[in-house]
Amino acid sequence: MKEFFESLPIMLSTYGLKILTALVIVILGRWVAMFVRKSVRKALIRKNIDATVTNFSCSLAYVMLLAFIVVAALGQLGVQTSSIVAILGASALAIGLALQGSLSNLSAGVILMVTRPFKIGDYIESGTDTGTVLLINLLATTLKTIDNKITVVPNSKLISNSITNYTAENIRRVDLKICVAYRSNLKSVRNILMDELEKDERVLKDPAPFVGVLEMADSSVNLAVRPWVKTSDYWNVFFSLNESIKLRLDEEGISIPFPQRDVHLFSSTQ
Repeated sequence: MKEFFESLPIMLSTYGLKILTALVIVILGRWVAMFVRKSVRKALIRKNIDATVTNFSCSLAYVMLLAFIVVAALGQLGVQTSSIVAILGASALAIGLALQGSLSNLSAGVILMVTRPFKIGDYIESGTDTGTVLLINLLATTLKTIDNKITVVPNSKLISNSITNYTAENIRRVDLKICVAYRSNLKSVRNILMDELEKDERVLKDPAPFVGVLEMADSSVNLAVRPWVKTSDYWNVFFSLNESIKLRLDEEGISIPFPQRDVHLFSSTQ
């Protein structure tokens, strides 16, 4: 113990300044890291970046700066930082390889949040996955299907397919195909179809609805009926018009044909 107290002044004179410098580096470095984190947050908020991306970016910047500060402080104390940096690099590489799938989902999540091809509440389709968006996070997107099932889709899968957003616009076009017999009067049929469209108040006047001959099929003349509606009214109008048009055609005596085949029998004498 006596030897320790006798060597204490020498130790303080040798290492005291280094310890003090290391403490100053840690304290000032932490303040700088907090300032940078706050500045990054303000910059991302001004650009209306998603809150999840903002929090992730701020945390990442803060942790990276703290790691640099700790390495700098250890170097001031005489610790060989090159070996620490090498260990950190090898650890980062190993973690990256182990979490390769998660990292691809993470990068895809950042891209989705920055580009914003859809938002919560939109009805989307991507590959075989369809549904209303309930939650978007950095790793996966949660969808609610039309039959009330929950589907969690990895973001990398979403971004690797084309994304169709059915509710991105305020209005949509309803596409119906009405088939009538060849003997039907097309002008009368067209007037009937337009009348049914005009009766439905949900059908928009602008853009104007369209009715025209789509094709001359094998057993029928097919007409395209294309009204425009508000996106929220799409399915209600779709089912309602199918029903009202069928009932109206029945009232007017206009037949909707079904595929038919004539079979001719020939008798042969032996």
